[in-house]
Amino acid sequence: MRSSRLVHPMLLLASVFLLSFPPGLTAHHAEDRAGAERLKAVSLPFESCVASIASYHGRLSDERVPVGNRIADDHSGIREDIPNKYLVHYNQWKEEFLSTEVGRKEWAFYANNPRFNLTIQISRENPEGATTGNYKWNEAGQLVAATITLGTRLSVGFPDPVYFPVMNSLVPTETSYQINGNTLAAAKLAHEFGHVNRTGKVDPALYQLQGQLIPQYNKIFLSNGRDSNDPHLVAMAARMGGTPVEVWEDREYWGETNAMLFLSDRFAENSFRCLLFSRIKRSVDLYAKDYEQRFLSIAQSMPSSNRCGW
Repeated sequence: MRSSRLVHPMLLLASVFLLSFPPGLTAHHAEDRAGAERLKAVSLPFESCVASIASYHGRLSDERVPVGNRIADDHSGIREDIPNKYLVHYNQWKEEFLSTEVGRKEWAFYANNPRFNLTIQISRENPEGATTGNYKWNEAGQLVAATITLGTRLSVGFPDPVYFPVMNSLVPTETSYQINGNTLAAAKLAHEFGHVNRTGKVDPALYQLQGQLIPQYNKIFLSNGRDSNDPHLVAMAARMGGTPVEVWEDREYWGETNAMLFLSDRFAENSFRCLLFSRIKRSVDLYAKDYEQRFLSIAQSMPSSNRCGW
């Protein structure tokens, strides 16, 4: 969900702690909430968060684009910068995303927006993941540009359930229903659209401030014995609206709610949706209880007979 550069200490931590939360870890491996808490306690929350998010997004960076930054070109709508060698697979992912009303509405919103520039590109750097960044705002504080970067192997690889409970719900099980890789890729695309949607609604000054202060916060945190009660860190968290972990997880769960909208539409008439919702609910109960209302509101937007236990 970020762009440009890695915060150097985070890259090191991510490489060390990725084993704590391997991609594809499913919530049912923890028998209860206590088990989940023991699982999360394998490493410190900071390292867990860095490893978990970096395993999907590939990077955690500081966004330093100033409000009022000029757009590099004058294109508007959606620009698809896809090399020919990846075009067949990309079109399959796109077709799956557009097979839902949610996908069609979101695509049309940006494709037909003369005041927004959305670039979608493919990179080999993070083959099974995706990221969104290169945000730009105009002088009025309106988001006017963003770039979604998709991995070359987007149709494989399942993010872990801690910060990605919706995408992880697609992990294959012993059930006879098999998820097509294109559905997984489209869910990842929906997650990234969720980041763009949400960033367009937040205070750009706060977003920029978070990008500036997060690297400073982390540098102090890593050098003070990981003491989050350090007065300097407390003051910085107050200005940012939370610690870096809280900022990151807030953004990820907004992305996941958009992925949930896509899946609820994709399987609207399929009993498999209840299985997915059950998995999502379990992961949210275990790892994201403070954010439950976001997911619950999506389930409650459906007729009571179709809420699948929510």
